Amino acid sequence: MEAGFADSISDTPQTRHPAYRLAFRDQDFLLREELRPVRFQLELLKPEMVLDEARVGSTLVMYGSARIPPPEAAEDALKQAENLPEDEARVVRNLAAKSKYYAEAYRLARIAGEKAIIEDGMRQFVVCSGGGPSIMEAANRGASDAGAESIGLNIILPHEQAPNPYVTPYLSLNFHYFALRKMHFLIRAKAVAVFPGGFGTFDEFFELLTLIQTGKMKPIPILLFGKDFWTRVVDFEAIADEGTISKKDLDLITWCESAEEGWQAIADFYGIEEDPNGGTIPSGK
Repeated sequence: MEAGFADSISDTPQTRHPAYRLAFRDQDFLLREELRPVRFQLELLKPEMVLDEARVGSTLVMYGSARIPPPEAAEDALKQAENLPEDEARVVRNLAAKSKYYAEAYRLARIAGEKAIIEDGMRQFVVCSGGGPSIMEAANRGASDAGAESIGLNIILPHEQAPNPYVTPYLSLNFHYFALRKMHFLIRAKAVAVFPGGFGTFDEFFELLTLIQTGKMKPIPILLFGKDFWTRVVDFEAIADEGTISKKDLDLITWCESAEEGWQAIADFYGIEEDPNGGTIPSGK
């Protein structure tokens, strides 16, 4: 309220000068290099407060590609590929073949949304994605079709990335710093589903593995969808054989191909039981 008094001050050379602006209303000042720690703090606090006020106790985070088409678009993509050079057509075919993971991401998010688990007044396993297209869209879309709210943690990129239309508007958050965005992915994460993806997915997935491996984060289910894809692009067994990780580190990963497998792994880990009267019985773990 008192900040509004600044709008009614006299118009003088002194009050028109940027130096006179209130610091928290001076965008040029806030964007100075020296204010980076303050911007970090703001980007940490705002999402935390929004999610607290929304009673989000825990999340089911879903990582994956921004390029895999939904099943309904895969057939058109294949038709268009017929007129492309072979190397480009192969890439289109590879992406179209992965449209099944869009469907599985959608179904897993829908299952979580339908469970609607509430514990101590806080919502559990709220679906959380990067808020963008493809696998991220599938996650928010599945939750939305289940009548559940979902989170989108978007980020400002050189190329446009708008939130997909299925993110709950008041849970659609935007970030400048990748580090803070990745932190918020995991602060409330009670399970993470990782689908085929590119550099961003690899970054998020391996950081999660590292945090749990080093004891910086408690173990949670890490559901890795698409064994054919992942074992082709990453030789996990070879890393263990080389001795740079322990064989037991591979146990951090739960391989999945279907949404039902994924949810069952979560339910087994937390002892979630089906309520005979409908819904679920949280374990409190």
